[in-house]
Amino acid sequence: MLQGLTGIHLVIILGIVLLLFGATKLPALAKGLGQSINVFKKEMGTDDGKKTGAASTDGTANAAPVQQPTAQYPSSNGVQEPVVNPGPSTQPNSDSRSL
Repeated sequence: MLQGLTGIHLVIILGIVLLLFGATKLPALAKGLGQSINVFKKEMGTDDGKKTGAASTDGTANAAPVQQPTAQYPSSNGVQEPVVNPGPSTQPNSDSRSL
């Protein structure tokens, strides 16, 4: 698609952009484009290793990792071990209202 694009083509495109937007608007346009790209990368989770202050202070980084259940395979001695399926843990409700 862009195999035939040479240096002269890029100069012509740059000239057209300068005529359309003007030299004074280009820095603001580039800044807005850069901010949009950074927001997009942040939302995609590939912010090139950069962490924002808000992400590190919300407490999710210090949360304990969730342990995933492992697959149970039959043992080699012929005795089948029971499979334990851990259900969701429930904590007692601290709100003690009597109905």
